[in-house]
Amino acid sequence: MAYKITIEKKALKFLSKLDFKPKKRISEVITSLAENPRPHGVKKLISRPGWRLRVSDYRLIYVIHDDILSVSVIDIDHRKNIYKR
Repeated sequence: MAYKITIEKKALKFLSKLDFKPKKRISEVITSLAENPRPHGVKKLISRPGWRLRVSDYRLIYVIHDDILSVSVIDIDHRKNIYKR
């Protein structure tokens, strides 16, 4: 039972600016969320809705919709900037 992955516009914009290696790693992690939306190391956010996943120095913020089997990646950024919004 795979989840459908959607990526918000600002997350895609940030991803497009990255170098090849981090972009490839983040893309692999996003793809893996379809099979397991709550992998080891994921944390539920307190300050805003969603979940946080570490990928090297970057963070993915996403929302899981279990009722419709969907994962929405809402933000990707460097760890020093992601929580300032």
